Amino acid sequence: MELRCVSHTRLAVAIIQFETGVWQRTCLWALPALVGLTALRLVVAASIPLVPDEAYYWVWSRALAPGYPDHPPMVALWVRFGTLLAGDGPLGVRLLGPISTAVSTLLLVDAADRLFPASRAGIRAALLLNATLLFGAGTLLMTPDAPLLAFWTATIWAAARLLDDGSRWWWGAIGLFSGLAMASKYTALLLWGGIGLWLLVTPSMRPWLRRPAPWLAALLGIGVFMPVLLWEAAHQWPSFMRQGARVGVWHPSRAVDYLAELIGGQVGLITPVIFVLCVAGVVHVTRRAWRDRDPASTLLAALTVPSVVLFVQHAVGDRVQGNWPAIIYPGAVIAACGLRGRKWQRLWSPGIALGLVITGVVYLQAGLDLLRLPIGLDPIARQVAGWGPLAGEVEASLRNEDAQFIAADQYGTVSELALVLPKHIEVVGVGARWSLFDLPKPQFTAKIGILLQSGGAPGDMWSNAVPIGIATRRHDSQTAERFAEYRVTGATKTDEAVVLPRPRSSAERLAGN
Repeated sequence: MELRCVSHTRLAVAIIQFETGVWQRTCLWALPALVGLTALRLVVAASIPLVPDEAYYWVWSRALAPGYPDHPPMVALWVRFGTLLAGDGPLGVRLLGPISTAVSTLLLVDAADRLFPASRAGIRAALLLNATLLFGAGTLLMTPDAPLLAFWTATIWAAARLLDDGSRWWWGAIGLFSGLAMASKYTALLLWGGIGLWLLVTPSMRPWLRRPAPWLAALLGIGVFMPVLLWEAAHQWPSFMRQGARVGVWHPSRAVDYLAELIGGQVGLITPVIFVLCVAGVVHVTRRAWRDRDPASTLLAALTVPSVVLFVQHAVGDRVQGNWPAIIYPGAVIAACGLRGRKWQRLWSPGIALGLVITGVVYLQAGLDLLRLPIGLDPIARQVAGWGPLAGEVEASLRNEDAQFIAADQYGTVSELALVLPKHIEVVGVGARWSLFDLPKPQFTAKIGILLQSGGAPGDMWSNAVPIGIATRRHDSQTAERFAEYRVTGATKTDEAVVLPRPRSSAERLAGN
């Protein structure tokens, strides 16, 4: 009997030593791989022109405020910091995207290892997340999702740390990161709801509700978000109204189309095998949460299942944009790491390999345009192509008409032109959204300008608009977008117009201008 116990003990020690050695060797290659992947993403991000929304967020960064007509201000702060370091080009605007994804990956590794300590889940969770097209390609663009996902993942990490050592101080990190997530995008409400649900339905977590730490954490998070609320209240809740209007859209006759688009889009963006693993992982942790009220499984279920339900419900009446469900996947890839059995283990390597190959193809296509796809089949080229040549056409029209400014009512168009036109040309944004920006007002007296319109008529802005031609944004020989050009004089019919900022020189950046 003693010999058997000694034998079992030695076997256990040998297994532990083997697993520890494997883990150490894995970490030795994983960290350099993450550094290399981040460097690659920065190179690709620097090589792709900005899409219109990114150009618009760059304008935000030059008119910093606690709120904006569309989203909370965090993306503007990230762009401002990146452009101070790397200039007003694509690299500066996108700088914090790949870097924050690398930091989030490290936090995800630690969180997964603490939630599933027996399975060494961290490296696998990181590989899964970084192999998805949604994160692999999404890191190349600077949108509100970039800070949202960074702070969402950081909140999961803080919650995992709380479970691991039970220190009340981790509630401060949860409150801070969840507040920063709310200052990034309003879908972070699901993060707050998930943490609350976790506390309510997990017996071992309910005692925290009788202690001050979670409530102080909630106050901290609300305090971080309070400047946004105050700005919204002072401006009649513009972004709340804009985002909330989507809730009222209802087209149940197209529910089948929208649901198929949602599922098909996620299969493509997450890549098929990883999507299957994530779905199976969420089902697995949900069953464990229901059966055992296991705190780790319940946390992951609370941060994934409500979001799945919400997006499916939304798809019954309206389209769900492909990037919206991204908040589900930090928790879902950790959940996938809890799957046992050979049938799941066999999917890991091919799933990660397929995801990396698909993402690599997208990088090559985005950076080099190897396939020369028709413009209708190339969503990247459809947004980024032809802004420089379009600016050349506009500049020629300005010279021909002896005009002093260019104006447009589309926020993406006018923001792109502000980045690429020569600095001596005044670029004017026109429309209701611009009245909420702290930007200088144009002086139209005795000035001639060119108005660009991609649709509709200019009558709502200038009463004396005269059509003078068509300007075209092209991708090779293909037309990406057409704009009607109008010659305008005098002031607009409203005061909803501002002069947009222009790219700064290195000296201006260093001076803080």
